[in-house]
Amino acid sequence: MDIGPYLLLASLEGAVTAAVLALTAVGLGLVFGVMRVVNVAHGEFFMLGAVLAWWVAHLVGDAHPAVGFLLALVIAPLLVGGIAILADVTVLKRVNYDPERTIVATIGILYILQQLTLMTYGPDARPVEPPFNTRLALPFVEWGENGLQLYWPWGLSTTSYKLAVIGAAVVVLLGVWALMARTRTGLLMRATQLDRDMALAFGIPVERVYAMVFGIGAGLAALAAVLIVPIQQAHYLMGGDPLLLSFIVVIIGGLGSLPGTVVAAVLIGLSDGIISVFFSPTLAKILATLLVALVLVFRPQGLFGVRRA
Repeated sequence: MDIGPYLLLASLEGAVTAAVLALTAVGLGLVFGVMRVVNVAHGEFFMLGAVLAWWVAHLVGDAHPAVGFLLALVIAPLLVGGIAILADVTVLKRVNYDPERTIVATIGILYILQQLTLMTYGPDARPVEPPFNTRLALPFVEWGENGLQLYWPWGLSTTSYKLAVIGAAVVVLLGVWALMARTRTGLLMRATQLDRDMALAFGIPVERVYAMVFGIGAGLAALAAVLIVPIQQAHYLMGGDPLLLSFIVVIIGGLGSLPGTVVAAVLIGLSDGIISVFFSPTLAKILATLLVALVLVFRPQGLFGVRRA
């Protein structure tokens, strides 16, 4: 098989990574953009979503895998969002959302969630069965004697579930954009983001907005985890890579910029998939970190961010 089909296959794998990464990073960027809180525990909310997905699927038991997965798709983000709101009200609110103290507080939340998961779920990695997983052969086009010809290279295939993950991420991201741009709730969030004191002066319940945003950010991370856990496995240490990559994406895209976060997630996800297939996953992480350094040096506000006066 020529390099073209390999490149197509790597791009599809990278698109799955980009879809999940975009959901996770948008949640992180939303929290920072509105609250100015660096949520170090964001990766643990991702991990918690995957673990809760396994619990829900396991409790359903002998039912069809689609039933357990659909329940997990609804229950896990709601539960994780509720836990995040509780953490905001009991911890972050009490430190008055101070940037330095919230970093320490979210590190504490990280370890609490991680160790509680280890105590209850255990150290083992466990899979969740996908609701459907049909193998789909992929065609490829090459230039032959009679012009462009369609053929089916051996081994060039993907699964219906991976394509569904990409589609679901697109739908959710469009929903987040509609929430931010077309609803009164989004208007309150944007007003709070622009000027917290002015929002308070106009009677906007800023603390409620903060709690809602923190819950939505965690819920998006949990939703991303539920989508990816049938491809990977639920593990109590799985929050590290999503957290690192989300920070990379948010910095490259621009803090608080939803379009920038999505574009950066696609860029990092596709490059990660292609470089991992042709070279190594470690090299992909190194290049992503190098890209962050270049962005911080030459464009500190990110590719789509706006420099503050």
